[in-house]
Amino acid sequence: MYKLIAIDLDGTLLDDNKNIPKENLETINKLIRKGYEVVIATGRRYWSAKELTKEIDGHITIIANNGNIVRNSLNDEVIVAKYLDYKDYRLIIEEGRKRGLHPVVHIDDFEKGVDILVEPNRDYGDYIKKANRYREVGSYLDIDNHNILVVVYADTKDKLYPFYEHIRTNYPKNYNIHMMENLQLVEAMVEIMNPLGSKWITLKEYANTLNIKPEEIIAIGDDNNDIEMIMNSGLGIAMKNGSERVKSVAKIITKNDNNNSGVAFELKRVLNI
Repeated sequence: MYKLIAIDLDGTLLDDNKNIPKENLETINKLIRKGYEVVIATGRRYWSAKELTKEIDGHITIIANNGNIVRNSLNDEVIVAKYLDYKDYRLIIEEGRKRGLHPVVHIDDFEKGVDILVEPNRDYGDYIKKANRYREVGSYLDIDNHNILVVVYADTKDKLYPFYEHIRTNYPKNYNIHMMENLQLVEAMVEIMNPLGSKWITLKEYANTLNIKPEEIIAIGDDNNDIEMIMNSGLGIAMKNGSERVKSVAKIITKNDNNNSGVAFELKRVLNI
Protein backbone atom coordinates (compact mmCIF):
# COMPACT_ATOMS: atom_id res chain seq x y z
CA MET A 1 0.00 0.00 0.00
CA TYR A 2 1.41 3.37 -1.00
CA LYS A 3 1.25 6.25 1.49
CA LEU A 4 3.52 8.97 0.13
CA ILE A 5 3.79 10.40 -3.38
CA ALA A 6 6.88 12.44 -4.27
CA ILE A 7 6.60 14.49 -7.47
CA ASP A 8 9.15 16.56 -9.32
CA LEU A 9 8.03 19.90 -10.81
CA ASP A 10 9.67 20.90 -14.10
CA GLY A 11 9.00 18.39 -16.85
CA THR A 12 6.82 16.38 -14.49
CA LEU A 13 3.93 18.02 -12.61
CA LEU A 14 4.29 21.25 -14.63
CA ASP A 15 3.71 21.64 -18.34
CA ASP A 16 6.22 23.50 -20.50
CA ASN A 17 4.50 26.81 -19.65
CA LYS A 18 5.20 26.14 -15.95
CA ASN A 19 1.55 25.59 -15.06
CA ILE A 20 -0.05 22.58 -13.37
CA PRO A 21 -2.45 21.06 -15.94
CA LYS A 22 -6.05 20.88 -14.69
CA GLU A 23 -6.13 17.08 -14.53
CA ASN A 24 -2.88 16.97 -12.55
CA LEU A 25 -4.21 19.56 -10.10
CA GLU A 26 -7.52 17.76 -9.59
CA THR A 27 -5.74 14.45 -9.02
CA ILE A 28 -3.29 15.90 -6.48
CA ASN A 29 -6.11 17.57 -4.55
CA LYS A 30 -8.06 14.32 -4.53
CA LEU A 31 -5.03 12.40 -3.21
CA ILE A 32 -4.59 14.91 -0.38
CA ARG A 33 -8.26 14.57 0.57
CA LYS A 34 -7.86 10.78 0.60
CA GLY A 35 -5.02 11.09 3.13
CA TYR A 36 -1.96 10.53 0.97
CA GLU A 37 1.17 12.46 1.93
CA VAL A 38 2.07 14.55 -1.13
CA VAL A 39 5.63 15.83 -1.38
CA ILE A 40 7.05 18.12 -4.03
CA ALA A 41 10.69 17.15 -4.66
CA THR A 42 12.37 19.73 -6.86
CA GLY A 43 15.65 21.34 -7.74
CA ARG A 44 13.95 24.72 -7.56
CA ARG A 45 14.30 27.06 -4.61
CA TYR A 46 11.52 26.86 -2.04
CA TRP A 47 9.94 30.25 -2.87
CA SER A 48 9.63 29.34 -6.54
CA ALA A 49 8.24 25.88 -5.79
CA LYS A 50 5.65 27.33 -3.42
CA GLU A 51 4.53 29.91 -5.99
CA LEU A 52 4.14 27.28 -8.70
CA THR A 53 2.09 24.96 -6.46
CA LYS A 54 -0.11 27.55 -4.73
CA GLU A 55 -3.22 26.21 -6.49
CA ILE A 56 -2.87 22.91 -4.65
CA ASP A 57 -5.59 22.81 -2.00
CA GLY A 58 -4.14 21.46 1.22
CA HIS A 59 -0.92 20.63 2.99
CA ILE A 60 2.13 19.65 1.00
CA THR A 61 5.74 19.37 2.04
CA ILE A 62 8.27 20.90 -0.35
CA ILE A 63 11.71 19.35 -0.68
CA ALA A 64 13.53 22.15 -2.49
CA ASN A 65 17.04 22.70 -3.84
CA ASN A 66 17.41 18.96 -4.50
CA GLY A 67 16.88 17.90 -0.91
CA ASN A 68 18.88 20.59 0.86
CA ILE A 69 15.95 22.49 2.35
CA VAL A 70 12.54 21.14 3.36
CA ARG A 71 9.63 23.32 4.45
CA ASN A 72 5.96 22.97 5.30
CA SER A 73 4.11 24.88 2.56
CA LEU A 74 1.39 26.09 4.96
CA ASN A 75 3.61 27.98 7.39
CA ASP A 76 7.10 27.87 5.78
CA GLU A 77 8.48 26.03 8.80
CA VAL A 78 11.92 24.50 8.14
CA ILE A 79 11.87 20.73 8.56
CA VAL A 80 15.35 19.92 7.19
CA ALA A 81 18.31 22.12 6.22
CA LYS A 82 21.59 20.85 4.77
CA TYR A 83 24.26 23.41 3.97
CA LEU A 84 27.44 23.13 1.96
CA ASP A 85 30.62 23.19 4.03
CA TYR A 86 32.16 26.64 3.57
CA LYS A 87 35.63 25.34 2.69
CA ASP A 88 34.12 22.99 0.13
CA TYR A 89 32.06 25.88 -1.23
CA ARG A 90 35.16 28.03 -1.78
CA LEU A 91 36.94 25.10 -3.42
CA ILE A 92 34.12 24.71 -5.95
CA ILE A 93 34.11 28.40 -6.81
CA GLU A 94 37.87 28.33 -7.40
CA GLU A 95 37.70 25.13 -9.47
CA GLY A 96 34.98 26.65 -11.63
CA ARG A 97 36.91 29.87 -12.16
CA LYS A 98 39.88 27.93 -13.51
CA ARG A 99 37.60 26.82 -16.33
CA GLY A 100 35.90 30.15 -16.91
CA LEU A 101 32.67 28.94 -15.30
CA HIS A 102 30.53 31.29 -13.24
CA PRO A 103 27.61 29.94 -11.18
CA VAL A 104 24.64 31.26 -9.29
CA VAL A 105 24.65 30.42 -5.60
CA HIS A 106 21.47 29.39 -3.80
CA ILE A 107 21.29 30.26 -0.11
CA ASP A 108 18.75 29.83 2.69
CA ASP A 109 17.67 33.38 3.53
CA PHE A 110 13.99 32.89 2.73
CA GLU A 111 12.74 34.97 5.65
CA LYS A 112 14.91 37.89 4.48
CA GLY A 113 13.57 37.65 0.94
CA VAL A 114 16.82 36.36 -0.57
CA ASP A 115 17.31 32.99 -2.26
CA ILE A 116 20.15 33.59 -4.71
CA LEU A 117 23.51 35.37 -4.77
CA VAL A 118 24.93 36.77 -8.02
CA GLU A 119 28.09 38.57 -9.03
CA PRO A 120 27.97 41.95 -10.84
CA ASN A 121 28.25 42.43 -14.61
CA ARG A 122 27.22 38.90 -15.53
CA ASP A 123 24.30 37.85 -17.68
CA TYR A 124 22.03 35.45 -15.81
CA GLY A 125 19.22 35.63 -18.38
CA ASP A 126 15.79 34.77 -16.99
CA TYR A 127 17.25 32.82 -14.07
CA ILE A 128 16.82 35.66 -11.56
CA LYS A 129 14.61 38.19 -13.37
CA LYS A 130 11.25 36.66 -12.48
CA ALA A 131 11.52 37.58 -8.81
CA ASN A 132 13.50 40.19 -6.97
CA ARG A 133 14.80 37.70 -4.43
CA TYR A 134 18.52 37.87 -5.15
CA ARG A 135 21.42 39.83 -3.73
CA GLU A 136 24.48 41.01 -5.61
CA VAL A 137 27.87 40.36 -4.04
CA GLY A 138 31.25 41.69 -5.16
CA SER A 139 32.70 38.19 -5.26
CA TYR A 140 31.44 34.75 -4.35
CA LEU A 141 34.63 34.32 -2.34
CA ASP A 142 33.77 37.28 -0.10
CA ILE A 143 30.36 36.25 1.19
CA ASP A 144 29.98 36.11 4.96
CA ASN A 145 26.95 33.83 5.31
CA HIS A 146 27.45 30.08 5.39
CA ASN A 147 23.88 28.94 4.72
CA ILE A 148 24.77 27.84 1.18
CA LEU A 149 22.40 25.30 -0.35
CA VAL A 150 23.53 24.69 -3.93
CA VAL A 151 26.06 26.02 -6.45
CA VAL A 152 24.57 25.91 -9.95
CA TYR A 153 26.48 26.11 -13.23
CA ALA A 154 24.59 26.48 -16.53
CA ASP A 155 26.43 26.16 -19.86
CA THR A 156 27.01 23.80 -22.77
CA LYS A 157 27.60 20.10 -22.22
CA ASP A 158 31.06 20.42 -23.75
CA LYS A 159 32.10 22.92 -21.09
CA LEU A 160 30.31 21.38 -18.13
CA TYR A 161 30.93 17.67 -18.56
CA PRO A 162 34.74 17.78 -17.96
CA PHE A 163 34.13 19.95 -14.88
CA TYR A 164 31.45 17.55 -13.63
CA GLU A 165 33.75 14.54 -14.10
CA HIS A 166 36.68 16.32 -12.41
CA ILE A 167 34.67 17.17 -9.28
CA ARG A 168 32.94 13.79 -9.13
CA THR A 169 36.24 11.90 -9.49
CA ASN A 170 38.53 14.02 -7.30
CA TYR A 171 36.15 15.00 -4.48
CA PRO A 172 33.71 12.08 -4.15
CA LYS A 173 33.10 12.58 -0.42
CA ASN A 174 32.84 16.36 -0.42
CA TYR A 175 29.78 16.83 -2.59
CA ASN A 176 26.67 15.44 -4.11
CA ILE A 177 26.86 16.48 -7.77
CA HIS A 178 24.71 15.78 -10.77
CA MET A 179 24.39 16.98 -14.33
CA MET A 180 20.97 17.96 -15.65
CA GLU A 181 20.27 17.48 -19.35
CA ASN A 182 16.49 17.43 -19.79
CA LEU A 183 16.15 21.23 -19.84
CA GLN A 184 14.48 23.94 -21.91
CA LEU A 185 16.37 27.18 -21.37
CA VAL A 186 19.94 25.87 -21.26
CA GLU A 187 21.75 22.89 -22.74
CA ALA A 188 23.05 21.53 -19.43
CA MET A 189 23.33 22.35 -15.75
CA VAL A 190 25.64 21.09 -13.01
CA GLU A 191 24.39 21.31 -9.43
CA ILE A 192 26.76 20.87 -6.49
CA MET A 193 25.67 20.52 -2.88
CA ASN A 194 26.14 18.90 0.52
CA PRO A 195 27.08 15.21 0.12
CA LEU A 196 23.87 14.23 1.96
CA GLY A 197 21.77 16.67 -0.04
CA SER A 198 19.79 14.59 -2.49
CA LYS A 199 16.10 14.24 -3.19
CA TRP A 200 16.11 10.59 -2.20
CA ILE A 201 18.17 10.81 0.98
CA THR A 202 16.05 13.69 2.27
CA LEU A 203 12.80 12.13 1.11
CA LYS A 204 13.66 8.92 2.93
CA GLU A 205 14.52 10.86 6.10
CA TYR A 206 11.26 12.78 5.96
CA ALA A 207 9.22 9.65 5.28
CA ASN A 208 10.86 7.97 8.26
CA THR A 209 9.50 10.70 10.57
CA LEU A 210 6.03 9.67 9.39
CA ASN A 211 6.79 5.94 9.79
CA ILE A 212 6.52 5.51 6.03
CA LYS A 213 8.80 2.87 4.53
CA PRO A 214 10.62 3.28 1.18
CA GLU A 215 8.42 0.59 -0.37
CA GLU A 216 5.37 2.73 0.48
CA ILE A 217 6.62 5.65 -1.62
CA ILE A 218 5.77 6.51 -5.22
CA ALA A 219 8.32 8.83 -6.89
CA ILE A 220 7.81 10.56 -10.22
CA GLY A 221 10.39 12.58 -12.17
CA ASP A 222 12.01 13.35 -15.50
CA ASP A 223 15.69 14.26 -15.08
CA ASN A 224 18.95 12.91 -13.70
CA ASN A 225 18.46 14.40 -10.23
CA ASP A 226 15.39 12.15 -9.92
CA ILE A 227 17.21 8.90 -10.67
CA GLU A 228 18.01 7.96 -7.07
CA MET A 229 14.46 8.40 -5.76
CA ILE A 230 12.90 6.68 -8.78
CA MET A 231 15.30 3.76 -8.45
CA ASN A 232 14.87 3.29 -4.67
CA SER A 233 11.21 4.05 -3.99
CA GLY A 234 8.52 1.40 -3.92
CA LEU A 235 7.28 2.55 -7.32
CA GLY A 236 9.50 4.70 -9.52
CA ILE A 237 7.79 6.42 -12.44
CA ALA A 238 9.65 8.25 -15.22
CA MET A 239 7.99 10.75 -17.49
CA LYS A 240 7.56 9.96 -21.17
CA ASN A 241 9.49 13.16 -21.85
CA GLY A 242 12.22 12.24 -19.35
CA SER A 243 15.93 11.64 -19.92
CA GLU A 244 17.02 8.20 -21.09
CA ARG A 245 18.89 7.61 -17.83
CA VAL A 246 15.74 8.20 -15.77
CA LYS A 247 13.66 5.93 -17.99
CA SER A 248 16.25 3.16 -17.68
CA VAL A 249 15.74 2.84 -13.88
CA ALA A 250 11.96 3.35 -13.70
CA LYS A 251 9.38 0.62 -13.17
CA ILE A 252 6.85 2.61 -15.20
CA ILE A 253 7.19 5.18 -17.98
CA THR A 254 4.16 7.44 -18.27
CA LYS A 255 1.92 7.04 -21.29
CA ASN A 256 1.48 10.83 -21.55
CA ASP A 257 4.12 13.55 -21.30
CA ASN A 258 4.13 16.53 -18.93
CA ASN A 259 2.01 18.64 -21.31
CA ASN A 260 -0.73 16.02 -21.28
CA SER A 261 -1.13 15.29 -17.56
CA GLY A 262 1.14 12.26 -17.52
CA VAL A 263 1.31 12.41 -13.72
CA ALA A 264 -2.47 12.27 -13.29
CA PHE A 265 -2.92 9.50 -15.83
CA GLU A 266 -0.50 7.13 -14.07
CA LEU A 267 -1.51 7.96 -10.51
CA LYS A 268 -5.19 7.41 -11.24
CA ARG A 269 -4.34 4.09 -12.84
CA VAL A 270 -1.92 2.89 -10.14
CA LEU A 271 -4.03 4.03 -7.17
CA ASN A 272 -7.38 3.22 -8.76
CA ILE A 273 -8.90 6.66 -8.27
